[in-house]
Amino acid sequence: MSTTFVLVHGACHGGWTWRPVAEYLRAQGHRVYMPTLPGLGTEDQRADIHLTDTVDYLVDYVEQRDLTDIVLVGHSWGGFPVSGASIRLATRISRLVYWSAFVPHSGESLIDLCPPAYGDMFRASAAASDDNSVMFPFEVFCAAFMQDASPETQRVLYPLLERQPFHTMNESLDLDEWERLQLPATYLLSKEDLALPPGEFGWAPRFPERLPAGSPLIYTPGSHESQLTQPEALAATLVEAVTG
Repeated sequence: MSTTFVLVHGACHGGWTWRPVAEYLRAQGHRVYMPTLPGLGTEDQRADIHLTDTVDYLVDYVEQRDLTDIVLVGHSWGGFPVSGASIRLATRISRLVYWSAFVPHSGESLIDLCPPAYGDMFRASAAASDDNSVMFPFEVFCAAFMQDASPETQRVLYPLLERQPFHTMNESLDLDEWERLQLPATYLLSKEDLALPPGEFGWAPRFPERLPAGSPLIYTPGSHESQLTQPEALAATLVEAVTG
């Protein structure tokens, strides 16, 4: 059975990062869409991009293409726009999938949900920029985000990342309606994901527990960047999330 996937990227990423996964999904007959959200395009302005802009863009992207019965997937920070957009796209969504992703509540920003040291790092990066934007340091990217890739691969991919508009990391959404809707959802977690440290600020069990009761937690191989380091396995896990 063919499924329509809308794959939403994480911070400092773009739709392009999903291409290896999309190839495997399309080879199985699935339809795949990979939007790049505002502020993350190569030529985009970033200073005045707000979190609600990314939600509006995602809603428009789906509605303009008249996509229905979609599996809406959010990676990492992508859990924010996915949660916000799902309120307005509820009738078009068959399932939400959060892959190593934040599952925010109303009033919570990404910085609120990260270890304090991360918040300090993001604020310092934005303050040092000329457009109120953030980039992960290369050392953090290599050690915590893509530690399962070779040093050469890390050096090639890191310059392809885009700076993240800071407003999208320090602002929150009204998600009371998201909680009320209780849309079908699955949480995927990369087994070697170190982007958030285990414990109080870890991905699990904190975020899977925020999904509707009975929502599955499925593990997939690799790091926080499994869409690039383990794309075939991640594609298979996404299909598993849909087919049960």
